[in-house]
Amino acid sequence: MQLSASRVLLTGATGGMGRAIVAALCARGAQVLVVGRQDQALQALVERNPDLVSCLQADLRHPADRANVLRHAQQMGGINLLINAAGINHFGLFENMQAQGIDDLITTNLSATLQLTHAMLPLLRSQPHSCVVNIGSTFGSIGYPGFSVYCATKFALRGFSEALRRELADTNVGVLYIAPRATRTEMNNAAVEAMNAELQVSMDSPELVAERLVQALDADLREVHLGFPERLFVRLNGLLPRLVDKALRRQLPTIRHYASPAAHPKEH
Repeated sequence: MQLSASRVLLTGATGGMGRAIVAALCARGAQVLVVGRQDQALQALVERNPDLVSCLQADLRHPADRANVLRHAQQMGGINLLINAAGINHFGLFENMQAQGIDDLITTNLSATLQLTHAMLPLLRSQPHSCVVNIGSTFGSIGYPGFSVYCATKFALRGFSEALRRELADTNVGVLYIAPRATRTEMNNAAVEAMNAELQVSMDSPELVAERLVQALDADLREVHLGFPERLFVRLNGLLPRLVDKALRRQLPTIRHYASPAAHPKEH
């Protein structure tokens, strides 16, 4: 995909990964409509690249806001690249979660993404060459304790990406699923940071993830998993899941310690 000629709709633009993706796209000369919930953070993105970036405050969980996003995408002449980067996380034991927290994860990470993609498909189909990018996670291939609902949403997003790619295989619309490993963003609370440090989990910068994303678009790739040994564990989990079971069982006491309510009492 030629990014310098692209008109991009990016959701989740004000998060750490979103900001890095905006910078990487602008460096390639793309026109970007950034969407998020925080108006001041969106305006800051516009101020950094006023010739390339426009913004729209929206909560994609709401149909009226998604309709407004569609109108703005039409007003910019349509889009040929949709990047679904909006998402939230929750670290904690499933038994301690509240019903609203479960619903929020599923609605934000999955339902809103599918609904927005559905709304944008006619615009994407009208372009000579276009692409849907879904930002997933290593946890979309490996069920990890303490992230049960987050994993459920990312497993579903990976399946959606695969099915949609095959459904659109004879059209001009490609689908890219990119799965970062642990990344240094505000999504991780102090308990996650401490657990990752104790377990010696490698973490990537959002800038590295953004660069891998634009490289994947340049190469018209379909699925990208970032990081080693995470890529190996993804394959092992598919072929020999009991080996991964044993490895995670050894980590379970540490995970339980940091996932307990005492480790992050403000979360729900």
